[in-house]
Amino acid sequence: MSEWLIMETDASLLGVELEQKQQEELYQPLLLQTTGKMQSESPPSKVICPQPGMCVKTSSMSDKKKVFLNICQSQAVPPPPHLSQQALVDLLESEDPTSYRVPMSLGEPHTEVDNSSQGCTVYDVVINDEFFQKCEKDTLFQQFLIAVSLEGLENKYNLELSRDIKILKNRKFMGSIAEQNIRTKSKPIIQEIDSKQSDSFPSSTKRPEFSLLVEPPTGNAEHLIAEILLPGVISARSLVLDLGEDRLVLIARPSLFHLDIFFPLLIDQENSVAQFNTKTQTLTVTMPVVSS
Repeated sequence: MSEWLIMETDASLLGVELEQKQQEELYQPLLLQTTGKMQSESPPSKVICPQPGMCVKTSSMSDKKKVFLNICQSQAVPPPPHLSQQALVDLLESEDPTSYRVPMSLGEPHTEVDNSSQGCTVYDVVINDEFFQKCEKDTLFQQFLIAVSLEGLENKYNLELSRDIKILKNRKFMGSIAEQNIRTKSKPIIQEIDSKQSDSFPSSTKRPEFSLLVEPPTGNAEHLIAEILLPGVISARSLVLDLGEDRLVLIARPSLFHLDIFFPLLIDQENSVAQFNTKTQTLTVTMPVVSS
């Protein structure tokens, strides 16, 4: 069974000496075989004016101060892949519920005054308008949306927010809603794989065992290292590897393995390196972490 681990890096993994005849294949570039060159310039963006949605009250765990989430909506934010209620239940009970991503724009914190004339911190979270309407009609989706919004803010701003939340019934937002600048890539680095595309993989295709390591193990992360075991793969030429800013997709031909995972951190795709060790049949992908 595949594992999703964040654990200490064994230095010996990075210092293994391979025989001379393996060097060419070890460092054979595998990245972005289907997407072409990376764009070095900043991605295009545009300013959007989010519309009110719902206001969620919570608090910071460190100082117990009030925090509000203005969960807003906009057509400019792409919707997540279609998901039925039963599929959401199955997802939440799965080993990797983070495999389903909700596109959202997380705004900077701003200070407002609540009904008690006390200062509070407010974050604007913008999601697709159609997905918001779906969450508004379905309690399970609404709870899921709030959970991923809290987690997204925690990851981006290094926060710890209480899960004891309250949805304000008579208020759609706290304070004001600021304009946001969102990226507008014309073509994503990695296309979403829908159910029809997934069905195109033969039943014999397996999800390989893998581990995800962070280096250094303490402090600010500098590299993510994915180690993927590919028994039966004898050459890097049979591998197709795509990297997105927070996603890895690997196909081992012919129909041996297929892996599609998301990362907890953003990575520098252009400076990432893939190495395949033919002795251990292990693919190691070393990815610099983009500092926040």
